[in-house]
Amino acid sequence: MKLLVTSTFVTPFIADDLAILRKYHAVEHLLVRGSAALPRIVRGVRRNDAVYAWFASTYAAVAVASARSLGRPAVIAIGGADVAGMEEIGYGIWNSPWKSRLVGYALRNADRILAVDPFLKDEAARRARYDGGNIRVLPTGFDADFWTPGGERGDVVLTVAACDSEPRLKVKGIDLVLETARLLPGVRFVLVGIDARFIEGLRLTAPENIDIRGRVSRDELRALYRAARVYFQPSRVEGLPNSVCEAMLCGCIPVCTDVGGMKTPVAGSGYLVPWGDARGLAAAIGQARSLAPEAGLRARDSIASRFTPDRRERGLLEEFGMLAP
Repeated sequence: MKLLVTSTFVTPFIADDLAILRKYHAVEHLLVRGSAALPRIVRGVRRNDAVYAWFASTYAAVAVASARSLGRPAVIAIGGADVAGMEEIGYGIWNSPWKSRLVGYALRNADRILAVDPFLKDEAARRARYDGGNIRVLPTGFDADFWTPGGERGDVVLTVAACDSEPRLKVKGIDLVLETARLLPGVRFVLVGIDARFIEGLRLTAPENIDIRGRVSRDELRALYRAARVYFQPSRVEGLPNSVCEAMLCGCIPVCTDVGGMKTPVAGSGYLVPWGDARGLAAAIGQARSLAPEAGLRARDSIASRFTPDRRERGLLEEFGMLAP
């Protein structure tokens, strides 16, 4: 099968899907940005037998419309931002009337929607105002052979948040990270992934016990997970949080807000606190720090047993009619 894959950028989980699909299909990957991408998508659909769009977007709507006109299957993967509409912080495609109409069309008319978490399935159906009958939950997979515990674990609370805009800082709850760190002056916090434009501004208001850094490599990130006792993510909304799952595989105890898809990996293996409750989050961090090392191993086992790359691979291949023997 000749398969067109579209995305506006490449993340590790998109790269993982591309690697899976290239094992079984001839894959053409289009990075799409701006109006010039629209005719490229149409031509790409014509050249291929099926289309797979990562994230529901205006680009996905063009891909779905083109595929339908040619009688070709279209699949969309949704990960979180594509069902968000948080008007109060200016985040999410559903804040735009015209974009939301196009995204709703894409969701309702794709042959299959692959949601990484049940929360996203429900949100997509609610936003697009339909029964969601074409939506299947298929989590992303995490490499338990790479994300492993190792070395000496310090008394560190780690947060990883890829933030390149003001809305992203708010979505990832960076204000709550700083507030919680102020409540625990004797605890060392590390915040990683902040765009260079925002680091100095955050440092001006941050307490002395928090170390704020930019993006790091995959190997550096693993070393940070291994050195931390607690992984802290106080987001306002999440799909299936990749950093939480990676940290748990490395033996961290998660302390997170009780929002969106956060419950799926964390429930039973960590602490979930209502969003905005900095004192509750600080108390949960204190409890997580007091746990024996075995608790981290249980957190790891919870992710390793449920979110495997093999499960993702089988699901993708089923959707495109190529289940591996």
